[in-house]
Amino acid sequence: MVVMNRKPLMVGNWKMHGSHLEAIQRVQKLSYRLDPSDYDRVEVGVAPPFTSLRSVQTVVQMDDLRIRIVAQNLHWAEQGAYTGEVSATMLAKLSVSYAIVGHSERRQYFGEDDRAVNRKAKAALAAGVIPIVAVGETLEQREAGETLQVLRKQVGGSLARIPSEQVDRLVIAYEPVWAIGTGRHANPADAQDTIAGIRAQVRDRHGAAADGVRILYGGSMNPGNVAALMAKRDIDGGLVGGSSLDPDTFAACIRYWR
Repeated sequence: MVVMNRKPLMVGNWKMHGSHLEAIQRVQKLSYRLDPSDYDRVEVGVAPPFTSLRSVQTVVQMDDLRIRIVAQNLHWAEQGAYTGEVSATMLAKLSVSYAIVGHSERRQYFGEDDRAVNRKAKAALAAGVIPIVAVGETLEQREAGETLQVLRKQVGGSLARIPSEQVDRLVIAYEPVWAIGTGRHANPADAQDTIAGIRAQVRDRHGAAADGVRILYGGSMNPGNVAALMAKRDIDGGLVGGSSLDPDTFAACIRYWR
């Protein structure tokens, strides 16, 4: 089913920061700064390290928080001899709603390609976890005018053989590699054009399902630029990195309209 009115989604990607005790404090402080009306307007998620997932799950459930639990990664196999890996089925048992697959840091440092991302996305869907498929170009590719070409390859490969009736459930995160953790960000007009291009690519392959896909912007999103980015029609939220580590700053991103 295609959902025309896409509810914004703000996900805080904490990456490899903090202990499970710090994660508990961070999610509690974030909840104190948000009102019920904020959750009505924006879906909120946090992506702690694997070691903190159970602690965050406990807080969310015991305090009945309207905060989604997000995993930073997963393995495509349900079980097996994959030392150090975590399956989508395991994550589902921890009440994980979303899982990030294909983040540029995974692609860069761990050699993950579109085929691996595709296998992870399908495994997530099979376990009832919604994949957040990350795509993005490097500075060299951008300066060479290859952005849409690179994204077409990443989107096509990452979503290969996923039925259209499942595509409208997943989330895509556009994260220009040159903007991640650098303090630089795409200007709102460029971000809109690129994300509209991604949606058009999804539409070419999956038709009307593209209208239901939420596409997030990531790459140094912060309280200073979030409102301008969220004003664009095709930007449906943010995958927020460094700014999500401070509950006050992340809350300001979530409440971008104020």
